[in-house]
Amino acid sequence: MKLRPFTLYLLPVLVIAISSSFQVRAANDQRFKTSSPFATALETLQKQIGYTFKSIGLLRRAMTHSSFSEENNRALGILGGYVIDTSVSLRLLNKDIDISPKDLNRRVSETSNVEISCAVDGMHLGLQKVVRVSPKTNSTVPAVVCGAFRAIFGAIAVDTGKCDDAGDVFFRVHSGEVGKALPF
Repeated sequence: MKLRPFTLYLLPVLVIAISSSFQVRAANDQRFKTSSPFATALETLQKQIGYTFKSIGLLRRAMTHSSFSEENNRALGILGGYVIDTSVSLRLLNKDIDISPKDLNRRVSETSNVEISCAVDGMHLGLQKVVRVSPKTNSTVPAVVCGAFRAIFGAIAVDTGKCDDAGDVFFRVHSGEVGKALPF
């Protein structure tokens, strides 16, 4: 049987293409098996809060303090703070439409308080171990933990395009009581 020159040319090209395909697959499989500790922490955090990000970059940003990078969680933290305040206000008003403005404001403030609620919930999630900070910044400072905690809900709101979804995740984590995050 006589092989044509075209067939002789095509055969090595196919062999190279197939072997390259296997090498790329092997490299991709290896990449997924050897993830960084930060990537592993983000995966664990998603399981803890019961939400999987469509864009993991948003959670990565939420867990990045301004001391670590210019691409940080500050804007997401602001949005997350408003999401929490709005969700708490709505839940309280649905429970008691006659709540006084003073009581409503007090209850919302308690939930947003850095020292007694926000940082406590963040510590229960272990955010002090996840948030990326510069070497000169203490990741256990309540303001750092609280900023990361709030940023999670800002990131969820951006990821879904809905503040209500972020509020629902907040209440699953917060469990409806000030300073009482669900045990993980």
